[in-house]
Amino acid sequence: MNTLEIAKRVISNEIDALHAISEQLDKQFDAAIKLILATEGRTIICGMGKSGIIGKKIAASFASTGTPSFFMHPGEAFHGDLGMITADDVFIAISNSGETDEVLKLLPFLKDNRNKIIAITGNPESTLAKNAHYHLNIAVPAEACPLQLAPTSSTTATLVMGDALTIALMELRGFQPENFARFHPGGSLGRKLLSKVADEMFKENLPIVKPETPLSEVINVMSKGALGLTLVVDADHLSAIITDGDLRRAIEKFGKDLFDLTAQHIASRMPVTIKPDASMAIAYDEMQVKGINCLIVCDGKDVVGVLKK
Repeated sequence: MNTLEIAKRVISNEIDALHAISEQLDKQFDAAIKLILATEGRTIICGMGKSGIIGKKIAASFASTGTPSFFMHPGEAFHGDLGMITADDVFIAISNSGETDEVLKLLPFLKDNRNKIIAITGNPESTLAKNAHYHLNIAVPAEACPLQLAPTSSTTATLVMGDALTIALMELRGFQPENFARFHPGGSLGRKLLSKVADEMFKENLPIVKPETPLSEVINVMSKGALGLTLVVDADHLSAIITDGDLRRAIEKFGKDLFDLTAQHIASRMPVTIKPDASMAIAYDEMQVKGINCLIVCDGKDVVGVLKK
């Protein structure tokens, strides 16, 4: 038995499933997004079994990207958790068959509570789909499981539909890296974006040369600095920088005459600078917009550090 062939068959099957749900997308998706954006409450996700596991992931993705959300287990709902649902909440019910008994039993309460319901199912004619205000179709041609028993392609389709909802909501809300950082202060991106430039910059043993420094010495300083650049300082103030790219271009242009040159002959004259008290979010945006991977940190005219992306 060729395990690689099995793996490729499974992946191919699940790719076909994703093509299928992409083709099935319609105005119901747009309506569901508008409903979630307009709600003054939370978006509650519910599902049993594998659908529930994916529902937890969708709820977590919503919550961390600007859409207040939580997961509710349908079994726990009947033992007090229904009290967590307010009339302003949107309810997303996930069931591939659309006939999961534990989920269907919630419908009378949700209707009496006047909650808007979004169903994610693989059967538009199912009880759940017909009782929802909006239906997102995740029907797939076949499961990757050869017995057509284990949820495989259908769970992938559910997960990707959740990702599609998440990203659409993010983009329409104008969710930015600094927003992400607020919800992920413990992660590396969160720590980086919530901190100041002074906290993240390199400030010890900065590679500094003068305009008249011979290029042989420039190369030595750049190598020791290990930042991929050298600062050119004139009269104690930054006047230019030399990057490893500048150095490569100089080698191509001047060849054997390279070592007759000094720093000022190959330096970039307009380095992009930033203040040490600027936020990392601003620094990140600056580097993204300008297509660069470093900023020179200046306090007034004095160079105090280098920030690398």
